[in-house]
Amino acid sequence: MARDTLVRGPARVGRRTKDLVTRLRPGDVAVIDHLDLDRVAAEGLVAAAPAAVVNASASVSGRYPNFGPLLLADAGIPLVDGVGVTVMDVLDGRSIEVDGGVVRCGDLELTGQRQTRETLEASIEAAKASLGAELERFAANTLEYLRREKHLVADDLDVPDVGIDMKGRHALIAVRGPDYREDLAALRQTGYLQEVRPVIIAVDGAADALLTIGRRPDVIIGDMDSVSERALRCGARLVVHGYPDGRAPGAQRLVDLGVEHLVWHATGTSEDIAMLLAYERGASLIVAVGTHSSMAEFLDKGRAGMASTFLVRLKVGPVLVDAKGVSRLYQSRVRKLDLVLLIAAALFALLVVTAVSQPARLFLENLRSAVELLFR
Repeated sequence: MARDTLVRGPARVGRRTKDLVTRLRPGDVAVIDHLDLDRVAAEGLVAAAPAAVVNASASVSGRYPNFGPLLLADAGIPLVDGVGVTVMDVLDGRSIEVDGGVVRCGDLELTGQRQTRETLEASIEAAKASLGAELERFAANTLEYLRREKHLVADDLDVPDVGIDMKGRHALIAVRGPDYREDLAALRQTGYLQEVRPVIIAVDGAADALLTIGRRPDVIIGDMDSVSERALRCGARLVVHGYPDGRAPGAQRLVDLGVEHLVWHATGTSEDIAMLLAYERGASLIVAVGTHSSMAEFLDKGRAGMASTFLVRLKVGPVLVDAKGVSRLYQSRVRKLDLVLLIAAALFALLVVTAVSQPARLFLENLRSAVELLFR
């Protein structure tokens, strides 16, 4: 798409990109305030197919190389960066115009940077020089978190009883993270879900992805802000992630819906406590779908709380595997159903041959006669 292409459409304004994408329709102009646009948020925007994306902040700030904005460029979706927080005051649904790097809405006119793949790649390349400093900050935050929350790694935790026996079973933990839809589809195709039947724990919006492929989660855990009402009423055990200070904002929605739930006040992310729940309840293997496992993904998440995710990995590491590895290994297994079908096909072929072959029929008749004489 040409850099000076003019785009018009109704504005859809949202400070939380993951919430905004649920309201976006093709042809809308997404107005966001998302510093360092991460990959998962970018994938959501691409799937919603807006006419353009206007970001009040910088999609690549230079703190570290993040590749989310490149997904928009590859999809041909115009991206205008750094237009300032004033754009967030645009009323939802008003007509907005994007002309190169200029954004107009009524009397409001703002200027930002119209990004292309070339400008984004240049910013990402420059950000690589800052990676060392960012890693130092991440390490310092991790050490500080460990000083405050060392019991998370060293002690047995008091986790809630969700009423599901996990001891000795596999636990599948699904998070709406990188490649989570592809990983779920791969596990389904290999037969792992059907044969092993793991305890399925969904973190927030991943519950809806599981329902889409026909799998009901056993537990849904999180702040419940991105879970559909359908998922909340699917029969899963609901665990609201509350703050250590006693607040649990997500619980109010469940109270209003009249669905049974329990609250777990814990530090860290919902992804962390989902893993701790499975680990402390005796799961023999934790299969992670869409979770954060690499340093790039930790930085892409972009918050200090990711230090807890790193430490939780240290604790559950002996039983933690990535779904990609499971799907690749499981493809080589011969499933019982496949073996039964193979034997049935062979027997059917034998019956057909017998039915059309005169020598085979004579042999079976003689064999039957010999058996009858033996037992007379």
